[in-house]
Amino acid sequence: MTQALFVVSEEGYWGEECVDPLETLSAAGVEITVATPSGSPPVIDERSVDPEQVGEETTEHVREVHESDERLNDPIPLARANAEVYDAVVFPGGHGTEWDVNQDHDARRLLRETVEGDDGKALVVCHAVGILAFARDSHGAFVVNGRDVTGFPNAWEEDIVDENDCMPDGRKLPYWVEDEVQAAGGNWDAELEADTSVTVDGDLITARGPGSSSAAGETLLEELDH
Repeated sequence: MTQALFVVSEEGYWGEECVDPLETLSAAGVEITVATPSGSPPVIDERSVDPEQVGEETTEHVREVHESDERLNDPIPLARANAEVYDAVVFPGGHGTEWDVNQDHDARRLLRETVEGDDGKALVVCHAVGILAFARDSHGAFVVNGRDVTGFPNAWEEDIVDENDCMPDGRKLPYWVEDEVQAAGGNWDAELEADTSVTVDGDLITARGPGSSSAAGETLLEELDH
């Protein structure tokens, strides 16, 4: 059976970016395990379940899955995750990833081993694409160097943070994803004129943001030949 690992933030994941691929893969018969940095249940970004932000229907559905899905409520610690076990590793986004997942050495290990392995696929969504600014391959080079990628763009970040790079909740944003990924050698194109943006470069799949969540899950299934 095809197996996938979801690496989800304890600092605030974006609902759709986890739930849409989770349900797409589940419906196709993929067995899913959820991991968080410490093994505690992931925390959802409240803005991603705010009806004024995402609509009533999305709010109700995402909150229901977040609260009731046994996999999300009983994750394993990242340190216990072995990339060789999984056919795919999925990194849902959300600003929270900047404070935990993206800079977690086990998360970076899983990404490196997945894209360097023979069969694994990595799907990285939205702010989680920032992990590519920290993950290096077994030779010490950035995993993203020379790869085509998409992710959460500066043009959107400008509408969220204030003049001091502080989030609406007051936290200082550590970095802007687009800037850091480009600095690590990524070929960045968020395709701002397109409704969705999903980029495939070898075993690495990246997606721009919430609106690309469904397309990201479907693309991963295609890449897995599932």
